[in-house]
Amino acid sequence: MRDPRVMVAVPQARRAAMAALWGLAARLTRLLLDAREPLIGQIKLAWWRDMMVLVASDPASLPKGEPLLAELQASWVGQGGLDALVDAAEAMLLAETGEERRAASESFGGQLFRLADGEETGGKRWGLLWGAGVEEGEAEARELLEKAKGAVAPPRRLFAGNRALLMLDRWAGAITARNGERHLRGEGILLLRIGLFGR
Repeated sequence: MRDPRVMVAVPQARRAAMAALWGLAARLTRLLLDAREPLIGQIKLAWWRDMMVLVASDPASLPKGEPLLAELQASWVGQGGLDALVDAAEAMLLAETGEERRAASESFGGQLFRLADGEETGGKRWGLLWGAGVEEGEAEARELLEKAKGAVAPPRRLFAGNRALLMLDRWAGAITARNGERHLRGEGILLLRIGLFGR
């Protein structure tokens, strides 16, 4: 998400806020990847949820010394909704069925895109690919990848004025089309083309 080729497509006035938002998404993702015990993961997510509520309602009460909290405090003060991203991460942590994993993945992508000034529905395909990346079980991850591969590409109108999110969605589509295999050169050309021409 914080790839420089994507970040350059974010309007200058929103760049700090988007860097902080995507930093939060990356932190939550790492928390899920590192979680060995769901209860410990829930405790950590609960802390982040509380912090996101404070960012919106009482930023002076935020603890000092956490760089990501400082970034969020600088650009998200008084804005609600960040806790919804934490809720989606927790839903993924606790998901036990394929349907629950799909819903949690789509919710995480949808909340991220919504918070990034986009349409929630535009983040579902990206969210499914994200879910495949954080899911521990191989069969479960493959199921999410197949759902992402079968997802219809959102129309470009959903990303009007938000080329960075268009880049993320189309990037996810390129990766899923290759069954999760990475082709860095081709992906780089795709990002360059969308960044320059919007398609």
